[in-house]
Amino acid sequence: MAASAQVRDVRQSTLSVPCVNTQLKGVSCLRLSVLTDETTSPERQRDANQGAAAALGIDLADREAVDLGVSASKTTPFQRPELGAWLRRPTEFDALVFWRFDRAVRSMQDMHELATWAREHRKLIVFAEGPGGRLDLDFRNPMNPMTELLIMVFAFAAQFEAQSIRDRVISAQAAMRVMPLRWRGSRPPYGYQPAPLEGGGWTLVQDTEAAAILERIIRELMGDPSKDIAPKSLAAIARGLNDDGIPSSRDHWSLRQGRKTGGKTGGAVGETVVRERFAWRHGAIKELLTSERLLGWKTQGNNPVRDSEGAPVMATAEPILTREEFDAIGAVLAARSVNNQKPDRVDTVALLLRVIHCAGCGQRMYLHRPGINSKSTSKTETYKCPAHTRGYTCEAPAIIKREWAEEYVERDFLRILGALEVTQTRTIPGYDPEPELRATLSEFEAHQAQQGRQKSSAAKAAWQRHADALDARLAELETRERVEPRTESISTGKTYATLWAKADTAGKRKLLLEAGAHLIVKRGTRGGWRTLDERRVDFDVRDPFFADAASDLTAMADELEASGLL
Repeated sequence: MAASAQVRDVRQSTLSVPCVNTQLKGVSCLRLSVLTDETTSPERQRDANQGAAAALGIDLADREAVDLGVSASKTTPFQRPELGAWLRRPTEFDALVFWRFDRAVRSMQDMHELATWAREHRKLIVFAEGPGGRLDLDFRNPMNPMTELLIMVFAFAAQFEAQSIRDRVISAQAAMRVMPLRWRGSRPPYGYQPAPLEGGGWTLVQDTEAAAILERIIRELMGDPSKDIAPKSLAAIARGLNDDGIPSSRDHWSLRQGRKTGGKTGGAVGETVVRERFAWRHGAIKELLTSERLLGWKTQGNNPVRDSEGAPVMATAEPILTREEFDAIGAVLAARSVNNQKPDRVDTVALLLRVIHCAGCGQRMYLHRPGINSKSTSKTETYKCPAHTRGYTCEAPAIIKREWAEEYVERDFLRILGALEVTQTRTIPGYDPEPELRATLSEFEAHQAQQGRQKSSAAKAAWQRHADALDARLAELETRERVEPRTESISTGKTYATLWAKADTAGKRKLLLEAGAHLIVKRGTRGGWRTLDERRVDFDVRDPFFADAASDLTAMADELEASGLL
């Protein structure tokens, strides 16, 4: 029998559909790494999936998982936006239908995880096309070792192909990186746009729209003494660009590509924030102005790419700046830079960082410490609304003397929580056998795939001993019960007032932040400069535990005061 016929027999033997009265519900799975790839277009994949589903009596209806611009080498099936969502709802379908094997996975590990999921949920996986025809993997019934071996062979082939593609791309990019005027692709530096290069390939030319914005930025940064135009700070420049609705460098390219602006960005630790638009920031402008890309140089990891003689390799014949202009801008920025290595940095001495907020815009306020180079004659340290330095507009920016704000917070914090006893929490871990069970099962399945490949009696005996040991371990793990972790509180015998008195600035700030301390400051009124107008400030603790404790302590204090004992 020919090899192809043997493969077909194995393929067909994997599909054993039990006789049922209900039609199978399927999900048509489409994926593209590159949106412009016509050879694997969504329409072609969709047609192939529908044909395979019709041949097997699978109803696709309008169930689809369409992941465009998603790489199978960089994401598992469970990480893809639409396919991952379907995999988390296994009760809504019976089968997954892919055009080809590489539309599903590009690694053996991903295939193993997908097969494990299909086996656990008893699903059918169909690949509409491939070597030898359609491949149907029915995980609703136990699979024979030959079929599992076939799965691993195809997964290995997909992984090998993905690695080959990756190696070719990296090699091509490395070669183009040292070619003068040759652009390898991807998003160009701000101020440039791709253009066809004579003889083939692409180069960079000036993007007239973005170059005009760069000219505006540089003009405002440098000023013009002859026209009595004062230089602007980077923050003021950013604020002007935002107020005028100029798309940021990141959004500019999205608009050029016909895509939505904004996207994901970082927030607090472990938090992802999605913005509709990205705003200009002073740091981003400084990065633009100090990058050798403005000289037309190619860079890698922010370092210039150099030829064999050490000269920078040019990415364009139309650089935006000359060397003299670039150096002049750098000198201006260097003269305005702040030394962040001083021992009295703001974040080491400001008690209310991440605690104090402006009522006008809701943003955190920051400590301002006039230095010897400040144009202000005042030496008063203040907490200020950041709108002016962050490039956005606040309708009522607040400013408050540092000593007023810190004395007010210290007094109220100790009044609210000073008498509260400090407790420490300790988490006692539980036990969950599931992770070890999955890992052991994975090892067992991989070991089973090697069955029958041993030639000697000694090797067969060793194989069987290991199989028996894994089987015994699985049986033991299945008998173990899950124990939930628990948290217990340990009394320290100390109050917050005691800890506060002994703590330095950083320690006190930590106590405030752990309690969810939050101070809101309103804009001051005329004449309110001699003492703090407490109508401007509002302080509370927002952690639910501390808020409840504070409420109890306050109620107790009110009772004592009413009875004359306080």
